[in-house]
Amino acid sequence: MITKREILDAASKLNLNPHVVEKDYALGWALAGIFAHEELAENWVFKGGTCLKKCYFETYRFSEDLDFTLKDPLHLQEDFLQRVFGEISEWIYENSGLELPTNSQSFDIYENPRGHLNCQGKLSYRGPISPTAGGMPRIKIDLTEDECLVLPPVQVPIFHPYSDSPADGISVLAYSYEEAFAEKVRALAERIRPRDLYDVINLYRQEDARPTASVLLNVLH
Repeated sequence: MITKREILDAASKLNLNPHVVEKDYALGWALAGIFAHEELAENWVFKGGTCLKKCYFETYRFSEDLDFTLKDPLHLQEDFLQRVFGEISEWIYENSGLELPTNSQSFDIYENPRGHLNCQGKLSYRGPISPTAGGMPRIKIDLTEDECLVLPPVQVPIFHPYSDSPADGISVLAYSYEEAFAEKVRALAERIRPRDLYDVINLYRQEDARPTASVLLNVLH
């Protein structure tokens, strides 16, 4: 695991709270563990604001959640999630020293308004600057299985600018840029949240990556 000094130096350079940097570090290793797991690697597709930050724009707003669309609805079972995240936590500790205690993990499975299952999970972690007593910081995980993926997901490396990054980097299966763009436009239409407006504006400003109107409309339809 990286040192407290590395977290503090990164926070000073970025003018951020050190706990925000530590969470970004923990998110990177959580993604590494999820996509190193053979049952999840080809079946979970990374999306949302943290996907934009970790896959497409390194200098982007920091986010706290990990959002995934699941190809296999059978993965939305509490017993399955407890088992695989126990294995993921062990893998992360062996490869980084970052602790994600299994007794501090929870998975709340519920029916969404469309009549399908969703899951909101919480993973506690203890990093370089986490308190040694009391409550631990948490990573929130949102899982859904009924979203329509129009374009094929893409295998992309994530931004993990820390000294203990694996030699081969960390790669994830993620929404394509065009699908991520359309998803944010849809979210902006369905709910009024400042972060969605922020995301759509910034996605649009990336002229080299901006999808054509026809592609965007096709995904939205």
